[in-house]
Amino acid sequence: MKPSHFLSTGLLGPLAAAHRHGRISPDQVEADIQTDRLHNDLKALDGITRANDGNRAFGLPGYNASIDFIIEHMKGNLGDHFDTVVQPFTHLFSITRSISLTGPEGDIEVISLQYNHATPLPGGATAPLVALPVDDERGTGCFEDQWTQDVSDKIVLVKRGKCHFATPLKFAKDKGALAVVIWNNDPSQKAGSASLGAENSGKLAPVGVVSYDQGMAWKKRLDANETFEVNLTIDELTEERETWQVISESKEGHPDNVILLGAHLDSVQVGPGINDNGSGVVALLEMARSFSKYTFKNKVRFAWWGAEESGMIGSAYYASDLSDKDADRIRFYYNYDMVASPQPVYMVYADSDGDKAGADFLYDYLVDQGHPAEYAPFAKSSDYVAFLELGIPSSGIFTGAGSPADSCYHTSCDGIDNVNLDALVANTKAAARGAAELALCVDGIPPRGQS
Repeated sequence: MKPSHFLSTGLLGPLAAAHRHGRISPDQVEADIQTDRLHNDLKALDGITRANDGNRAFGLPGYNASIDFIIEHMKGNLGDHFDTVVQPFTHLFSITRSISLTGPEGDIEVISLQYNHATPLPGGATAPLVALPVDDERGTGCFEDQWTQDVSDKIVLVKRGKCHFATPLKFAKDKGALAVVIWNNDPSQKAGSASLGAENSGKLAPVGVVSYDQGMAWKKRLDANETFEVNLTIDELTEERETWQVISESKEGHPDNVILLGAHLDSVQVGPGINDNGSGVVALLEMARSFSKYTFKNKVRFAWWGAEESGMIGSAYYASDLSDKDADRIRFYYNYDMVASPQPVYMVYADSDGDKAGADFLYDYLVDQGHPAEYAPFAKSSDYVAFLELGIPSSGIFTGAGSPADSCYHTSCDGIDNVNLDALVANTKAAARGAAELALCVDGIPPRGQS
């Protein structure tokens, strides 16, 4: 089902005839950022999740409603100032319709992971439980030499380690295991979500994730030479689905100098995603409202990416579709993914001098406002990846995931109460100032591939 406001308009239209308030300045856009509007937008996103099974995930109705929400603002309210397109793409969708785990003591609380694999249905997989020796130094199950015991036709208990979830699941399938039970390595870890990656479809053993306490209890029994069977039953739907993302570009500004700001619009399937990443979504909306009021030299492009939680799929698709000339026109990319964590850190991304040429605006403002900002290297976990691979100087703000920064990360409690409004306002103001600086002048930004 397409979003109801699906549209396609040109990105390079003429200057809007609407009244402007004069030349943009960092001080003006900072003053434009309003706490009440940011909070109201977050409440609107939270309302979308409550009306759509508690999420805004790719391939599901809550995400389509989120697209409509962005279009209502960018096309309906700000259409005189921005040209907006809804870019379609397809990707492998996966959802766990049901999962259950039963041990000798009865039913066990268990969660699934995105792109999980189904067990035989209706009975599931029933087999003796065996445990891999724990290796906290290298990560349990992360290396083939840790898989010396016979796991064929068994279900394997694996402590969560330092490698991606998919790594031990590949070994388990290759060694003939029927399924895997992964137990969390953090006693405080709440039920959450992670993606096994669409690229691993068909290559992994089915998996259920249990708590640290449950895993420890079973491990102690197995270490005492007790034998028992468990049953894991997973009903998984996997199919290609069409989805969309929204790109809005200012009518104002020179088309050869584009400042691109991005935030992913989707949530995980298990939760509302209000900090991750409703916070970035509403920050971009509030900045767009401000920029619509002014004139400036360089174009500003806002992107609400799709299917980030499935592996940064939307931003990667967008970047791969750019010609070399279009990529050269993007002078700087700012990424805003989780900017309102309840106990925030203030990490400003930068790897190179070219990155710092844009990152300094964010860092300097946050420090001047008394926030303990720090420069941080990019990781591999958000939409900046595609632009770094194109050699586009980039930065962004990240306030932390997981405990203690955000203990509701990728869980059902990432709702309207799981945000720090002060952090959201400060980071949105920092982001607006940085974008305004570059909207006026990009002389300090090196060309693509030269930072």
